[in-house]
Amino acid sequence: MDQLLLGLKAAAEGTRLRILSLCAHVELTVSDLVRVLGQSQPRVSRHLKLLVEAGLLERHQEGNWAWYRLAEASGGARNAELARQLIDLIPENDEVQALDLVRLEEIKAERARIAADYFRANAASWSEVRALHVDPAQVDAALRQVVLRQPIDTLLDIGTGTGRVLELVAPEVTSAIGIDLSREMLAVARHNLDKDGLRHCQVRHADMYQLPFAHERFDAVTLHMVLHYSERPAQVLAEAARVLKPGGRVVVVDFAPHGMTALIDQHAHCWAGFEDGDIRRWFRAASLSPEEPVLLDGDPLTVAIWSAARPANDAAPEAARDDAGDDAGDDAGRAAS
Repeated sequence: MDQLLLGLKAAAEGTRLRILSLCAHVELTVSDLVRVLGQSQPRVSRHLKLLVEAGLLERHQEGNWAWYRLAEASGGARNAELARQLIDLIPENDEVQALDLVRLEEIKAERARIAADYFRANAASWSEVRALHVDPAQVDAALRQVVLRQPIDTLLDIGTGTGRVLELVAPEVTSAIGIDLSREMLAVARHNLDKDGLRHCQVRHADMYQLPFAHERFDAVTLHMVLHYSERPAQVLAEAARVLKPGGRVVVVDFAPHGMTALIDQHAHCWAGFEDGDIRRWFRAASLSPEEPVLLDGDPLTVAIWSAARPANDAAPEAARDDAGDDAGDDAGRAAS
């Protein structure tokens, strides 16, 4: 009862109700809300603090920026359903909300321009790598088939990039989170999710070696063309296993071993593909049971989809350690070899 009253009290103010409505559409920063609402930063910040404390909004930090979105029940928010119900009560023809949404569209258009500029600047490099392996559409289809072998409620995509994996699985999941260290890529992903109306998907700035999530949070964890950028892949997989629920699965999409040194010299890859034995060993070190990989032959690169399950009765693995699985033990595919 107390939590319900707290939520009702927090929303019982015009500006705060407007903020709830805006954050139901897209993730927004304080600066975004100041621009839409035409109010001072301190005032908007005070409103946001009350809404977060009441469990109506979620807040997550991204460098110097804080992002706000409507609370999700899957994230443990106590008043997530109340937030949705309150927004549904706002009349569709409300003039104030209509003006807010016009200004919100300006912000979304600006984000789209930023995303397009970044994509244009990097498209040539991405296309160069894609041309070396099987059609990305085939990879997408195979990835969906592997990830969705069992029902999924919550999914984490590590190194989400443009948010492509989130888009692929969105119709089948209740909520999905993508993380990336590149704020430019997060801007692209955020735009893609907003454009497609995928409000149950979100992206965050985070480090794959230290995931900002509790143990046993997700039903599935994916790493799509990410592991070859890691100097410590065993640690990444151990951290992925830590946040995986019992019965959940980790899915890795990456290259089989290859001899293309240009990917190391020109595209910052740390590994010239991965041996199946190494991936299996790292999975086992993270208390995961390896499954049979899927191989997609290309010319000259072969894409492999590795997966592993956490036993349904398994206790949560410890946090990832620097020596997890001993990355340096077998450097058959390592760039330095």
